[in-house]
Amino acid sequence: MKKRILFFSSLFLFGMLIAACNTSPQTTTVETPKTLAWEYVEQSETGFNREEFGQIRNFVVNEMNTTGLVVVRHGKIIGSYGDIEELSYLASCRKSILAMMYGKYVLDGTIDLEKTMEELGIDDVGGLLPIEKKATIHHLITARSGVYHPASNGGDNLADAPERGSQTPGEYFLYNNWDFNAAGAIFEKLTGKNIYDEIEAQLAIPLGFEDWDRSAQRKSGNTERSVNQAYHIWLSTRDMAKIGQLMLQQGEWNGKQIIDRDWAIKIITEVTPLEEMHPLRYRDGYFGYGYMWWLYQGPKTPKGFEGAYSARGAMGQYITVFPELDMVVSHKTKADYGRRTNGDDYQKLLEMIVEAQMN
Repeated sequence: MKKRILFFSSLFLFGMLIAACNTSPQTTTVETPKTLAWEYVEQSETGFNREEFGQIRNFVVNEMNTTGLVVVRHGKIIGSYGDIEELSYLASCRKSILAMMYGKYVLDGTIDLEKTMEELGIDDVGGLLPIEKKATIHHLITARSGVYHPASNGGDNLADAPERGSQTPGEYFLYNNWDFNAAGAIFEKLTGKNIYDEIEAQLAIPLGFEDWDRSAQRKSGNTERSVNQAYHIWLSTRDMAKIGQLMLQQGEWNGKQIIDRDWAIKIITEVTPLEEMHPLRYRDGYFGYGYMWWLYQGPKTPKGFEGAYSARGAMGQYITVFPELDMVVSHKTKADYGRRTNGDDYQKLLEMIVEAQMN
């Protein structure tokens, strides 16, 4: 299969980004892609604004550590950069994907979100406290469990957690990987299904992932700290964009409802507003929180980001959906290369893309 490795020094697909972005959409109605493989806007279909193109190109090449970037508008790729077929791990974007897969089993009654850890027989190394066992599955998948047991992997805000047992489940937001890893373990326990098999069945096959490799998927974590491992996921940048596009289309793909529409809407509905985020420094940012999805909101939200939401992972893994602009951006930085892209740089790139679209 021919690689789609495109660099800003050429005027290939990413040149079309500026052209398409400078053409105001006639409607915000989402058009479902008609094929499983991505369609690409051809250069002959449009021109581009050289100044804005140059600014975006220079920023990505000189200021970021991007290894893969895909921009989708109206269901077609209008710009890409790097190797968008290469598999690498998604870090915490995995959590947003798990939220999507929960819907099928919540709706058929297999998973009752109000079941507590105590009712489910969930415990961990050293034991959960009695108050922690009162946390429900709903609390886990909204990061409001009040369980501050160490997770098997790092990359969370456990260092900022209140004292264990001090918070009633449901009343306090804190981003702790214990919640998310336990949510994965509970998913497998109640459904009897392996998470990776479910990604394949619910997403990879119906969406026609172009680079899916079931054998690349594997869990990890220190089980001496917690029995629940992290369900890390390896995807390509262009298949990440399909996940964003599915969410943009409220769970529908090629005329079929892959994720229940109401569930797709529910998981990007605010549970924790910006003013209730912890630690307090989060309140100076852009995001509230839904069901393992980050929601743009608050006074710092830039123009054009209204209603946008994002899956966000360490070292530069992102899927961002712009419903009002009918646009999806997926971004990768492969940590194996010793590279990372911070959130501020990614946010600046998004703002440049959105600003060009709105001009």
